[in-house]
Amino acid sequence: MQAAEGYLALEMYEHALRELRAVTDPGDERYKYHLLKAEAYRGQHDWSAAQDEFRYCQGEQPEDLGVLMGLAWCLKRTGELSQAISTMHDAYRAHPKTPVVLYNLSCYYALAGQKSQALSWLGRALRMEPGLLRLIPEETDFDPIRSAPEFQKLLELCA
Repeated sequence: MQAAEGYLALEMYEHALRELRAVTDPGDERYKYHLLKAEAYRGQHDWSAAQDEFRYCQGEQPEDLGVLMGLAWCLKRTGELSQAISTMHDAYRAHPKTPVVLYNLSCYYALAGQKSQALSWLGRALRMEPGLLRLIPEETDFDPIRSAPEFQKLLELCA
């Protein structure tokens, strides 16, 4: 598994998976094994396989922020936006003071066309961490609401 970690750091996902497939019994490191597989599959854009691995990890450590965010990331990419939002709400319940959680909720609500929810979560995220403002110009998740006057007003108030 150490070799797989190295390959992941180098973004050599297929090599990481090859190393992980060679592990016959991860023993006490079963959680780490599945987390490494999740990240390798995510790196290959195999969102469904990554979801399966993240779900295993979520079952073992339901409040792990990296797992919840990774799972939501994959759910978004497989078109399961309502599940992604639900997963991010789980992350919020476990990590209510982590601004990126609120920011991601805002992104997912924007994609879902729920402008008022998106703006509410974004405003809260930006109050917690004003530096997130720099991400917004390149964040395509906000494209569905970017031209809304309320969105523009929020950005002006936070600038």
